Amino acid sequence: MSLNDFPLWILGLSIVVLTAMSAYFSGTETAMMSLNRYRLRHLVKERHRGARKANRMLRRPDRLLGVILVGNNLVNFTAATIATIIGMRLAGDTGVLLAPWVLTFTFLIFAEVAPKTLAAQRPEGWSFRAVFGLQPLLRIFYPVVALVNWISNWLVSPFVPKDEDRTDDLSTEELKTVVNEGAVSVGERQNMLLRLLELESVTVNDIMVPRSEIVAIDIDDDMADVMNVIANSQHTLMPVYKESINNVLGILHLRRLARLLHEEDFNKADLLQLTREPYYVPEATPLHTQLLNFQKERQRIALVVDEYGDVQGIVTLEDILEEIVGEFTSDFASNMPEISPQEDDSFVIDGMAVLREINRALRWDLPTNGPKTLNGLVMEHLETIPESNLCLQIDAYQIETLQIKDNIVKNMKIRRIELPDANDDEDEDD
Repeated sequence: MSLNDFPLWILGLSIVVLTAMSAYFSGTETAMMSLNRYRLRHLVKERHRGARKANRMLRRPDRLLGVILVGNNLVNFTAATIATIIGMRLAGDTGVLLAPWVLTFTFLIFAEVAPKTLAAQRPEGWSFRAVFGLQPLLRIFYPVVALVNWISNWLVSPFVPKDEDRTDDLSTEELKTVVNEGAVSVGERQNMLLRLLELESVTVNDIMVPRSEIVAIDIDDDMADVMNVIANSQHTLMPVYKESINNVLGILHLRRLARLLHEEDFNKADLLQLTREPYYVPEATPLHTQLLNFQKERQRIALVVDEYGDVQGIVTLEDILEEIVGEFTSDFASNMPEISPQEDDSFVIDGMAVLREINRALRWDLPTNGPKTLNGLVMEHLETIPESNLCLQIDAYQIETLQIKDNIVKNMKIRRIELPDANDDEDEDD
């Protein structure tokens, strides 16, 4: 019995069934290739049955694609043959010519574009169901698939990297993108993950308290002055130095001092006995390394030195933790008194304010790849020390100097402006 002997309704029904089968193969190919490999591995660890089967098949993508394409092409060519017979029986030679056009249009919509679009939108739901049909098909067509794979692998082998050249490891920047765009973390937790990944690109020089702002005890001062510094200190750990901050004798923990303050014969020698050895770190040490060093050395505070051994600032364990969790207060006005908001949406900012802290407080993006302070940024841009107040613009920030004293811009007023998008100019040119 030939195909010409079958009723037309049976042949038409066969086309419908073959279209559905082709849609299954086309959608499965797109869905399997669109799976998030890292989420898939997570679901495998959760012992999701469909995920485990999909992961097993994806280990051999050549076999996976082989069974899909063998099945899809077999279905498509069978449908083309049946469509030709239907066209011949309905319109003779004209039907034979029209059949490929009608079938191509039908398959393009119902067996290609529509199922692939749906599979790309819901790859997990499609894949984890489809794999239960693919495995039996792979066993049935295994000899054909193996032969096709052997020939195709031989053809592409010169262009495929060796196994040792392949890697699924993510770089830090790629991992940041995954966390920023692909993670489901909410709010501050996601920001904490991003800050944690950025630790290796930030050094202690970027977050340290600069030398000019170090609160320390000069052992050469009168005892009354020393006690006054201690009484007014907002810190629990203070360096004790002689003559110069470059000559630090030790680090004093004020809690150890409290029990001796009421003794009448308490003197500087007793104070020095309470100090411990200072801990020094190079200014170029990355934060993730310094965090581990603090843990290893059991320290909470370090003196930051440059290549010449001169003290440039202080970094504490709390400073690094704030880089991860953010400031311990969300009110930048109370946390950063150097920033004063104005009624015209501008800000008056102290010239010695650290650029990274300004960016974090105001959600700005002032350049931080050079100078660390706002004054340094202005000086670098001007390439000179201004003799009088002036205005300038750095990227999207209009800056007006308010006070210049001791070769430093003490205060300045800054307003952020919206710059025209470069893409808009390109569009106008087009």
